[in-house]
Amino acid sequence: MPKFPPSARPKRRPKNKIRTKKKDPIIVDGVRPRPMYVDYKDLELLSKLTNRHGKIVGRRKSGCGAVSQHAVTLAIKRARFLALMPYVGD
Repeated sequence: MPKFPPSARPKRRPKNKIRTKKKDPIIVDGVRPRPMYVDYKDLELLSKLTNRHGKIVGRRKSGCGAVSQHAVTLAIKRARFLALMPYVGD
């Protein structure tokens, strides 16, 4: 068996890990709101979609679709402008 230097070792992946699709936090009861709108005053939801540094979490981590993520981004930026949310975390 060949010896690899520590930087060139092949990565091992877990074998039996099943990935589940993340659920869109904007969709309620399986129904997407039309028109897509996220309330900028709903700070509980918006704080879940930002990390501890105050940055907006990406679609892969949050589970939002493209339309939902765009609405979330607008809502977070509005809340920041009105000083309801911080631009920078603690």
